[in-house]
Amino acid sequence: MNKKYQIISFVAIILGFFMALLDTTIVNITLPKMTEYFNTTMAHISWVVNAYNLAFAAIVLTASRLSDQFGRKKLFITGVFLFTISSLLCGISNSLEVLILFRALQGLSAAFVVTIAMPLSAEIFPPEKRRTIMALWGAFAGLAAASGPSIGGIVTQFFNWRYIFFINVPIGCICIILTMKFIKESYDPTASKNIDFGGIITISTAMFCLTFALMKANEKGWTSIFILSLFAVSAIVLILFVIIELKVKEPLLPLSLFKSVQFTNGSISLFLLGLGMMSGTYLLSFFLIQVKGLNQLSAGLIISTMSLTSMLFSILAAILTKKLGSRLISALGILLLCVSCYLNSSLTQNSSNIDIILRLIVAGAGTGLSMATLIGSIMANVPVDKIGIASGISNMTRTLGTVLGVALVLTIFTSNMTTQISDAKDSAVQIIQNDTVFDNKTKLQMISSIKTGSDKSVSLSAILNTIDKKETAVLAFSSAMTENKIKESFEAQKKETKKIVPVIQDNFLTYTVKAFSFTFKMSAVILLPGILFALFSDKKRYPNIKNKQVV
Repeated sequence: MNKKYQIISFVAIILGFFMALLDTTIVNITLPKMTEYFNTTMAHISWVVNAYNLAFAAIVLTASRLSDQFGRKKLFITGVFLFTISSLLCGISNSLEVLILFRALQGLSAAFVVTIAMPLSAEIFPPEKRRTIMALWGAFAGLAAASGPSIGGIVTQFFNWRYIFFINVPIGCICIILTMKFIKESYDPTASKNIDFGGIITISTAMFCLTFALMKANEKGWTSIFILSLFAVSAIVLILFVIIELKVKEPLLPLSLFKSVQFTNGSISLFLLGLGMMSGTYLLSFFLIQVKGLNQLSAGLIISTMSLTSMLFSILAAILTKKLGSRLISALGILLLCVSCYLNSSLTQNSSNIDIILRLIVAGAGTGLSMATLIGSIMANVPVDKIGIASGISNMTRTLGTVLGVALVLTIFTSNMTTQISDAKDSAVQIIQNDTVFDNKTKLQMISSIKTGSDKSVSLSAILNTIDKKETAVLAFSSAMTENKIKESFEAQKKETKKIVPVIQDNFLTYTVKAFSFTFKMSAVILLPGILFALFSDKKRYPNIKNKQVV
């Protein structure tokens, strides 16, 4: 295949891959608009995201194996076709239930597209170019995963939420035409046509239960019978899967792959990377909206800094890997991601956008360096004919990492937030009690409002409205001689309210920042083991030395 055909073929695959991976995050920022349109709750609308992720996680390993057996090109085109059709159907859905159904179909088809794209790319280029291609792959993967919020924000701002699905239709059509014309069929020559139904059923069930449990853990409680039952079913079925795979003649997942220490460590590192990326984008987007008060579009555009940096450093990773080796580069990448999480813990409501962007650049550099090299290491430590199933494993571990990342981040944050809001209320009560302008009755009303309120702040207009009503009631029963004195008293209280309420609001915001700060620090701690696993994610490779394996 000449260079021109290689480039066109690679573009075709990237179009499908980027489109499918982008849809894991682009929807998030449009959920408020969808909630408003369908007149539903955030709990119900969250299934627009959950249905996609559940279907993807449940079928991703099966998709890899079936494509190895029956043809990667054939199933890639099928996946892109179904994804394009389901995108169109999502865009024209007029009920939430129908939208969720088609989002599940999107997730199923995306599992084929994302997983098959990598081994298809490996077939286009010669083996010596594989690591460079994986670096570019990491660049596009990072760009797709992190640019969802900004693209979703722009599309929603200037059009409406339906267009985040409609834009997939022309992309999908171009991808199918280019793939049919320029890409050759490929298989795993060692794979038979026998389907491991036992393996498919058990791994799909295990992944479904595990992913579903992680999604619902914050809502139901980690120690609830519902969640513990799902974890138990997942563990039992996973053990059953391993037993089946050890005994069956043609296993869905060749467990011999995990005999490679490098392959196993690389997969674990990729899992932790997926977890860390959620802290960098998911939690920070909440910070920008809740603490900084930015709208979804502005927050998305700021976070896109991370995706652009990630893309640049993924390309740089290919150059650095040739000189320093993939192990050091991937470990350095996770270290930078860890550092960025720790730096995020020092952000406050007064931090400038530049402060945030600089931290996102560090996070993007870490993601770019680590994702590209870890994917390259995983692919380099399996036989060429096993790249398909290795791709499935890497996508499965990364997906689980992102789902667990969201669950852990939310659990840590909400748990700490409960403590911080309690402390904030105590502090606000102390501020009111120490005030010398308000009368005792007003103080008691304000304190009662703060203690019983579920909101994280205090409404200035609500308090002023209460004072106005109280003033009207008092004046109705007062004499003309005391009227001026009463008005002066209430005017002083209104002045004091305008002065003290912003102080209380800032106080609540400060305690909210503490909850974010603690969560960012915990994310950094969780990421630390990833550095160690990354250091052992590849064999020692000797550049520019004859008869040695080149990086």
